[in-house]
Amino acid sequence: MLGLVGAPAAQAQTTTTTTPPPRALVLYDAPSGTQWDKLGLAYAIMLRNLLGHFQAQVDLVPVQQYTAGTVEKYSATFYMGSAYDNPLPATLLADVSGTTKTVVWFKYNVWQLAWNPTYSFTARTGLEFVDLLGMNAQPSSANPNPGFYDTVKYKGLDFVKYYQYDAGRNVINADPDLGHVQIADAAKAQQVVGITNPKLARTVPYITRSGNFWYVADLPFSFIGPRDRYLVLCDVLHDMLGSRHETYHKAMVRLEDVGALVSVQSMKTLSDYLSSKAIPFSVAVIPRYRDPLGVYNGGVAQEIPLSQATNLRTAVNYARGRGAELVMHGFSHQYGNMRNPHTGVSGDDFEFWNIVDNKPVQEDSTAWVLGRLNNGLSDMGAVGWKPIAWEAPHYEQSPLASRAAPQLFPKTYQRVVYFTSDRPDLFAAQNRDFAVGQIFPYAVGTDHYGQYVIPESLGNIEYDIHTIDPTSNFNYTADDIILNAKYVKTIRDGAASFFFHPFWLEPELGVPGLADFQKTITGITALGFTWVAPSQLRGPAP
Repeated sequence: MLGLVGAPAAQAQTTTTTTPPPRALVLYDAPSGTQWDKLGLAYAIMLRNLLGHFQAQVDLVPVQQYTAGTVEKYSATFYMGSAYDNPLPATLLADVSGTTKTVVWFKYNVWQLAWNPTYSFTARTGLEFVDLLGMNAQPSSANPNPGFYDTVKYKGLDFVKYYQYDAGRNVINADPDLGHVQIADAAKAQQVVGITNPKLARTVPYITRSGNFWYVADLPFSFIGPRDRYLVLCDVLHDMLGSRHETYHKAMVRLEDVGALVSVQSMKTLSDYLSSKAIPFSVAVIPRYRDPLGVYNGGVAQEIPLSQATNLRTAVNYARGRGAELVMHGFSHQYGNMRNPHTGVSGDDFEFWNIVDNKPVQEDSTAWVLGRLNNGLSDMGAVGWKPIAWEAPHYEQSPLASRAAPQLFPKTYQRVVYFTSDRPDLFAAQNRDFAVGQIFPYAVGTDHYGQYVIPESLGNIEYDIHTIDPTSNFNYTADDIILNAKYVKTIRDGAASFFFHPFWLEPELGVPGLADFQKTITGITALGFTWVAPSQLRGPAP
């Protein structure tokens, strides 16, 4: 809960009642002998992160390890049904049937409870489990999208589940399975949110509630995006946990990848515009510039420390004079002398993850990571800069790096990639690890790695300039960012947070960067968000 800062003496003796943070148990499927053994753990980690918004104390436990009576030790128990027909302990089924504590069941295996007469599921809950629903028909080249239940309608918007058909391999990239329950007794159970199959023009329950028992018809952690049904769960979690968060809609903007070669004029233009609108902002600083292969320097290796980066210091100090906060965005934002994967140049490449081989870098260790982070902090400190947060290059770093960052930074400001092991093997034939990227629509007090996460929820403007830069080959518009903000606003304390690269103002690129930046700011403001500095975003509360 927030305390009073600088409260008058007359208020000093005022006592406030705080709600203790919830204790949550997250049970997940952990089958043995398949390549999907750890998928349930990946989803459990993502749920655990969202529970960090509520300052919850969370335990992750394989469902097979559940013991009788454990549900009573927690405010809420979540079961992540990710493995079809995974056998569940009878002790869990009995406890779920008898407890008055909150239980939230996701997707699969609820039939082991609902179809067993021992537990009188329908009579007790007023819910009837019918069956699983999937694709309307098998997709083909002639009919690539036959449709499924993919549209969750919530607060006046359609949250559409991701779908893509790969005709070459005749496979879909999607998660169409849905647990179909229906209301058998409206006095006991209610539909909280529905989901529609547009091609059948039919709607069934998506989230249902019967007293302390909630059922979510799928796992909203697969194929997530900024307009996905995942956001619906992010909001409904408030109700599942009985959290009375007030409506609180703030916005944030960050100027990204600001390094030694930044255009001072572009930074001044953006800083002046934001200052003229009284909009707080932040700058993601790359302290050390490296071009070890001389890609941008005529084949001659180049390195520019912050002490010699005149443009960078001029641009950032100008922004600071107009209220900007600083974020440390890597140390060099590239790795060694290799192309990882593009040029090896600062700002282009990954630093704390070997993206070419999709594994940790050779030196990966807590000591190595802390060494680089301390180097960056020392360089910034030497010129009088103190970052308020850490941001991993390209939002991806090893688990050891993610665990190291909170030792030096109070907060991180990013989306985050999570792994099912601190020494991940993403290519094992069995029991392989998973990497999952997660977008947060609100602040997370403590995530799986111990990080306090300031959210970046909207994305960033991109232009297709592949004729100039082969790595910039798609468009993401101001309208996309504004629409994403509209979706975030359905969350009662959702934060609309985006970033922008100052290089889009460079005239030789031939893109309307400034106009689109201004359009984005204006559009988010018009939605009713209030702009704040990242350090001032209200933190999570129980």
